[in-house]
Amino acid sequence: MPDTAVFDVDGTLVDTNYHHALAWARAFRRYDVIRPLWRIHRAIGMGGDVLVGHVAGQQVEDAHGDELRAAWVEEFDRLLPEVQPFEDARALLEEVKARGFRVVLASSGKSKHVEAFLDLIDAKSIADAWTTSDDAEHSKPEPDLVRVALQQVDGASGVMVGDSTWDCIAAGKLDVPTIAVRTGGFSVEELTEAGATRVVESLRELRQGLDDTLLARPDRTAA
Repeated sequence: MPDTAVFDVDGTLVDTNYHHALAWARAFRRYDVIRPLWRIHRAIGMGGDVLVGHVAGQQVEDAHGDELRAAWVEEFDRLLPEVQPFEDARALLEEVKARGFRVVLASSGKSKHVEAFLDLIDAKSIADAWTTSDDAEHSKPEPDLVRVALQQVDGASGVMVGDSTWDCIAAGKLDVPTIAVRTGGFSVEELTEAGATRVVESLRELRQGLDDTLLARPDRTAA
């Protein structure tokens, strides 16, 4: 049975996915690369090292990849003050921790952004560890971040809680089950097809139904 809960941060605990999409769109426009926001949104959850090529093609990555990532940081910094936590984000972390799980917050975001997000929900007082883009060689959909999260707390077995298809795919590569929350704007079908074992509408729904999930208790099988 799982002993560690690995929580994605962006889009799962804090409401950032559409801020990220807008920041990427503005960054692309600086280089006359126009992509519809819906398409950019479908890539949110990937790391920036792979998102540029995925959305705009390898030619754009080769020509402007690093500059685009720097531009995205500048654009997202402007939106950072607007970011808010999702309802029950802290309460869910507290409940999972109280049930005996190690809690790791797994983000591939920039350190300064992750620090701001954790402060929004005072997560450092709950989490056993957290990650940033500095901690993994490859970002999602590769599994490096999930692997590092488990290693940081000597976790033997984990459950991922995420909001995007990329969370599900990354965790699935390590045979780590994912509980998906629809806060990222992905459909039930998309998340299920990506490997989610359970999909919920909100963090509140997940908190109220923990007894019926793999996060019931480390020594208890979910109903």
